[in-house]
Amino acid sequence: LDRFRPMRFGKRLWIVPTGYEAPEPDAVNIRLDPGLAFGTGTHPTTAMCLQWLAARSQTGLSVLDYGCGSGVLGVAASLNGARHVVAVDNDPQALEATRANAQRNGVADLEVLSPEPAANRRPYDLVLANILAAPLIELAPELTRALKPQANIVLSGILADQAEPVKSAYRTAVTWQEMIEKDGWVCLAGTRMEDG
Repeated sequence: LDRFRPMRFGKRLWIVPTGYEAPEPDAVNIRLDPGLAFGTGTHPTTAMCLQWLAARSQTGLSVLDYGCGSGVLGVAASLNGARHVVAVDNDPQALEATRANAQRNGVADLEVLSPEPAANRRPYDLVLANILAAPLIELAPELTRALKPQANIVLSGILADQAEPVKSAYRTAVTWQEMIEKDGWVCLAGTRMEDG
């Protein structure tokens, strides 16, 4: 953790730990330290999701961050313009970390929930899930139900040889457009079909 220094994702998104000045004060700067919950941007799966978010505007979108860990993806989407973010995790420590990180970054429009109430929500413009391949496959019906037609879905936490089974689990509802690979991990990005 001594090596945890400011990290840039894309052109304008930074994660800045305590004790460091923001290298680019006008960029999107997320104040975040390593903690109990997964998600500081150092792991390739989180880094790929942050790069995807950094390359696109989330202005006005409703976003679901499923398996939020530290809340870094939800906080990033919010600071990048999202109208409302719902962060979901089944780990109470993750929910606590997400609340703390949202507050620390001045994000007021981030709602933290356990998976059960989140399942009954309206569909979202963007669903992010950086967990593992097996739960992503199991959650395929729920996560596709959470998408508005033509909304984006970004999945990560997938080893390269697990990409096809994960894609296959969503094939009736999602058109996959992009697969990013880093250090043996992949991030899949797609769009909800109109009638999927």
